[in-house]
Amino acid sequence: MLTVAGDEVRREEIDGRSLLDEIAREGARRMLVAALEVEVAAYLDAHHDERDAEGHALVVRNGKGRTRKVTLGAGTIAVSAPRVNDRRLDADGQWCKFTSRILPPYMRRSPKVAEVLPVLYLRGLSTNDFREALATLLGKDAAGLSATNIARLTNEWEADYRTFRKRSLADRDYVYVWVDGVHFNVRLDDDRLCTLVMIGACPDGTKELIAVEDGYRESAESWKAVLRDLKRRGMRAPVVAVGDGALGFWSALREVWPKTRAQRDWFHKLGNILDTLPRRLQPRAKAALHEIMYADTREHAREAITRFAAEYGAKYPKAVATLEKDADALLTFFDLPAEHWKHLRTSNVIESPFATVRLRQRVTKGAGSRTKGLLMAYKLLAMAQARWRRLDSAQLLPLVRAGVVFMDGTRQPSSRTKTRARAA
Repeated sequence: MLTVAGDEVRREEIDGRSLLDEIAREGARRMLVAALEVEVAAYLDAHHDERDAEGHALVVRNGKGRTRKVTLGAGTIAVSAPRVNDRRLDADGQWCKFTSRILPPYMRRSPKVAEVLPVLYLRGLSTNDFREALATLLGKDAAGLSATNIARLTNEWEADYRTFRKRSLADRDYVYVWVDGVHFNVRLDDDRLCTLVMIGACPDGTKELIAVEDGYRESAESWKAVLRDLKRRGMRAPVVAVGDGALGFWSALREVWPKTRAQRDWFHKLGNILDTLPRRLQPRAKAALHEIMYADTREHAREAITRFAAEYGAKYPKAVATLEKDADALLTFFDLPAEHWKHLRTSNVIESPFATVRLRQRVTKGAGSRTKGLLMAYKLLAMAQARWRRLDSAQLLPLVRAGVVFMDGTRQPSSRTKTRARAA
C-alpha cells in the first residue's frame, strides 16, 4: 500500500503536478522494481545448479545498476535495475549475459510512448510544441521529446514506406478497390502533390491499403504506372473499381485490367451535377438524385433518371448531360449484392481517413517536400487501417469473385440450376 504523509503532500499540487499523478508514478515505480526483482530471481533460480570446479555458483547477483530515468505512460520515474553476474559459456565459447526483457539496457522510454509521439505529430502537434505539451503529463525530466528526436522517429517511416511499395501481392486478392487522387500543398515546391491512393476489400471483408503513390494531376500515365506496378507484383484484377470521374484512372484501368467493372462515385457526381444548377433548385434536385442513387432496382433508377431529364433538361441541359453520360457506370452496383451497395456507391473509404491528413496539412502549411507528404499520407492511412470496419455480409465476396450473377442485389440461380428446374 502507498502511504501519503507529510505537510508537503497536503498541497493540491507538487511542482505543478497533481498529487494523484505523483501517487500513480510512485505506484508505477514500485511495481516496476518488483517486476525486475522477480525477473532476476527467476533467472537465478533457473541456473541455480550450475557450478564451477570449486562449487561456486556461476550465476549470482551483482548489485544494482546506475539510476536512470524512464518515461512511461504514467510519467517519468527513476529506477535502478538489478544486475546479474553470469560466468557461463555458451556452445560457441561466448560469455552468457543476462538481459532484462522488461527494461532492456539503454531504454529511456516505453515503446508505447515512442509510438504515441509520431502519432501526435501526425495528428497536428508541431515538433516545437512537444516538450511544452507533454512535460506536464510525463514530467519535466521526460526524455526524447525534442524536435530533433521526433524528426528522427518520423524518418524511420521512410524504410517502412519503401518496404510497403515493394511487397509482393501474389498472395493477396482484392474483390473491390476504391481509388482517388488527393491533392496537397508542398511548401518547397510550386506544384501541388497529387497522392494516388488505392484501398481494397479482401474476400474476408477486411479493407487494406494497397498503394500510396505520387502522381501528376491524376493523369492516365501516372495511374498506368501505378496499376502496372501492382500487376507486376502479382496483384489480381479486382472485380469492381470505385472512383470519381477522373479520366486518367479509367483510361489506365481499361488498358491494364480491361475486365474490371467501373462504379462511379455518387458523392462526386452529385456535386458536379448540383454545381450546374442554381442554388434555389439544388435541394430539390438533390432529392431527385437521391431517388436514383437509393432506388431498389435498376429499372426504378432508370425511371428516376428519365424524370430528372424531363424536369431539368429544357433549362439546364448540362446537368442532365452530366448525369446521363455516366449513367451505366453509376448503376453498376445493381449487379452486386444489395448488402454491399452502401460500400460501393461512394469512395468515402478513402475520403474519411484523409481528413486527418488534411488536418496535418493545415497545421504545417503543407508538407516540406513531396516525399514527406507521401510519407505522412502513408503513415496516417496505415494507422487508420486498424480501425476500418469490415464489409457487411463478407461471405458474399467469394461469390462475387467467382462470378455468381446478381440482379438488383439478389443472387440469381446458375444456368445449370435453371436447366434442372425446366427439366423438372
